[in-house]
Amino acid sequence: MSKNIEPKLKLISEYLKLEKGCNFVIPEYQRGYSWENDRCDKLFNDIECFNGEDPYFFWTIIVDCSVPKKQSLIDGQQRTTTFLLLLKALLIRLNEIIMKVKGNTNDDTKSLLKWLEKRKDDILKILYDIDVEDSDEVKNDKIQNRNIIENKSINELYKDELNKILKYDKFEDIEGKTFKIPRKKYDNKYTQQFRNFKFFYDKLNKDSTWINTFAKTFLENCQAIEIRSWDVEQAIVMFNTLNSDALPLSDTDIISAKLYQNSNDKDKFNEEWEKINKLSNELDNKKITELISILNQYMYIDRASKKITDVTLQGLRKYYLDKENDLITKPDELYKAIQIIIENWNNNANKPIVKLALKFNENIRIFLSWFLFWHINVSDTDLTKVCESLIKLFAIMELVDTWYSSNNFKQFLFNENVKFVNDKITIDEIVDDFSTHIGNNWDSDDIKERIEEYDKNILVFLNEYLYAKEKGLEFSFNDNTNVEHIMPASGKNISTIRNDAKLSMEDFWDLVNKIGNKILLEENVNKSIGNKWFKTKKQSSVNEKTWYKDSNFGIAKSLVNYKRDSWEKEDIEKATEKATDRIIKFLF
Repeated sequence: MSKNIEPKLKLISEYLKLEKGCNFVIPEYQRGYSWENDRCDKLFNDIECFNGEDPYFFWTIIVDCSVPKKQSLIDGQQRTTTFLLLLKALLIRLNEIIMKVKGNTNDDTKSLLKWLEKRKDDILKILYDIDVEDSDEVKNDKIQNRNIIENKSINELYKDELNKILKYDKFEDIEGKTFKIPRKKYDNKYTQQFRNFKFFYDKLNKDSTWINTFAKTFLENCQAIEIRSWDVEQAIVMFNTLNSDALPLSDTDIISAKLYQNSNDKDKFNEEWEKINKLSNELDNKKITELISILNQYMYIDRASKKITDVTLQGLRKYYLDKENDLITKPDELYKAIQIIIENWNNNANKPIVKLALKFNENIRIFLSWFLFWHINVSDTDLTKVCESLIKLFAIMELVDTWYSSNNFKQFLFNENVKFVNDKITIDEIVDDFSTHIGNNWDSDDIKERIEEYDKNILVFLNEYLYAKEKGLEFSFNDNTNVEHIMPASGKNISTIRNDAKLSMEDFWDLVNKIGNKILLEENVNKSIGNKWFKTKKQSSVNEKTWYKDSNFGIAKSLVNYKRDSWEKEDIEKATEKATDRIIKFLF
């Protein structure tokens, strides 16, 4: 009887080390590679902050082995691709450091060099099936001809990008050989595969001891359960089951169990924790925050009260359960603090300036929660000042090629968090810190160019807020607010619109996604408008129809009186220039 299913707990390094002649396959139906820098940042920080006591677990990977020598990835293709990108970046950094260390004859350095070379050999074995005893000619042949992943996905635009990244020895060579998206100037010109590889390469720019520790952690302590199936239908059924309701115990479950264990009045604890769960679920349903995030917020608040500004963090569970930390031994104090955080969100989350702040990166919640915890009775004026300061910094993060964990963001905010605790420091002083920090670290001309190229949606909300503030209008929005393209980006008239504008397809997509072609609209107004021509959308005479005139958003209303009945390339460019100047003035 043939094998049917084989689950096995493996190190990530064991899982990635395929038998000779075997490779991973990404099936036709899988989505394209979509992990962005924020997920890579979390993965990297989790490995970096690993405490060394227990293995770090990357959940389950499901592999279809029904075709010999093919490991078809049913669940885990995003993680597998990311692991390989991280390993390649780590290999290059190891090569660079080994070359520097080799000239040092110190005994400690010799010992470190031995371990660095071992890590390098382990990665070469995983990525290229290279053994130490292989000749240089054999090694080069294996590197050039090894395609560890065969990507068949019909949804992946850059199928060969990963194998290109794995093929070359130096970062500069890889950067020169990988695909560049036309007419893009910054990191947005790269594929997501290369952007994540570059992210890891930049993050790994550390000293030799740190690199050795990180490599050891990733190779020897990170695990996953690999479930091999020899029946593809069975593998897909397992995937659907594991991704529906078969969830492991969360950090929240384990922390609450320890709190219960330490509580002197367990009935009271259950009653209070039930309230916390109910209230946090309500916040989660409103897409404001969830209990695991609230626990995370309080971890930062507790660190600030102890004046800890070091950005190297323990994991959430480790922080709460650490025997040297007294949080878990004082359940009454902890759930009172959590109730304050929940109350703060309930009191403030519906304020337009807070809602705008929450449109930005997830980490903004942490810092806003810090502030509200230490300034419970803050006035709307001071709340606006702090929210605008956070928005400025996170708007820049939305535009630049540096991620949250860099010193310009994370370290700066950790330092400010400690100032929130100090009642001798005024809110205006904190606001000045943000302005000075932004002015000292970013160039307004560079940021201006990036806004002109910006093609996402968060800054559309900021532009609308700033327009309303400039004109003395009210500003508010709800979860159903839509981002409307003034020159439509889809619909049956697209070809005609593009031809009228005398634009190639690529130039058209660049143009319609500029910030000057996007405004906010209520969902019902946007549905009524559909993909109509500009002349139709701006009309004010037909009362039974809903057009821009019926919107509460200032920019949409202003278009009713626009001097032209057509909206073309020059209109978008002028609107983009106005929006850019408005945002630059706000940021600087």
